[in-house]
Amino acid sequence: MPPFRLDARTIRKTRMRDQQEAAAIPLAEETLHVSKRPVERRVRVRTVTEDVPELLREELRSERVFVDRVAVDRELTGEPEIRREGNVIIVPVVEERLIVERRLFVVEELHIRRETGVEVVETPVTLRRQRVVMDKEEFSGG
Repeated sequence: MPPFRLDARTIRKTRMRDQQEAAAIPLAEETLHVSKRPVERRVRVRTVTEDVPELLREELRSERVFVDRVAVDRELTGEPEIRREGNVIIVPVVEERLIVERRLFVVEELHIRRETGVEVVETPVTLRRQRVVMDKEEFSGG
């Protein structure tokens, strides 16, 4: 092995290497630490009732009955039946009269007529409707 020699050239190289090492930027390393924490979430659900005005349109059917009392005063031989003549129902009203013998008389008749009518009615009404509202709330646990 040859002996180690220090000459000007070796000293310059050593100084240059030392200067380059001194000029080097040291590396820094960052680290990240991830952790979890419990979070409590609550949701409140409620219903809200709203009034919604709307126009109601419906067909109403009605019937009116008219009763006319018609005096008859006619003697009968048997019980009369309820009868119909056209759209009129005739109900005989009878009474017994005491003469020397019993006889049946029609005192009056009820003539009943029926009329059917249709009327379209529009009336404002308020309908109620519910909708759901959800409110979120956050709470830290710990």
